Amino acid sequence: MARAVLDAALARRREAARAPRRRTGAGADQSGGRRLRGYSGSGPDPRDPQLFGAMLERLVKTRGWEKPKAEATVFGAWEKVVGPNVAAHSRPVKLDGGVLEVEAESTAWATQLRMLAATLLRQIADELGHNVVTRLNIRGPVAPSWSRGPRRVQGRGPRDTYG
Repeated sequence: MARAVLDAALARRREAARAPRRRTGAGADQSGGRRLRGYSGSGPDPRDPQLFGAMLERLVKTRGWEKPKAEATVFGAWEKVVGPNVAAHSRPVKLDGGVLEVEAESTAWATQLRMLAATLLRQIADELGHNVVTRLNIRGPVAPSWSRGPRRVQGRGPRDTYG
């Protein structure tokens, strides 16, 4: 019985020696098991160095990160998206469900931005793509709240203050 097992192993070894060797590791080409040899030549080849931006763009597309990337661009490149004049007097605060909340530096600029809302939406759509920002919620500057603090009285407070 041992002799039969030994003969079978030797026969498999001889067959493997006759068959052409194929690489299956990291050096093998994915398409046919054949490794590309030599220089790549004058034409484009997958072995050629790739541009980092092109590789990053391909990664963003394959992972499905286009919409989060566009949403991040609203905050990261606000001046490029809306222009330097508008960006100097406003800033994006929050983007939730396609509604972009923008804070203006003054109430006058908030009014101006409300009148420019359609133009700003068109500029954002041209720069980032459609349906990234569907509506603008523009507000003026936020004043500090005095409703909390160490000298705050609960309720209406004393009524004889001025009397």
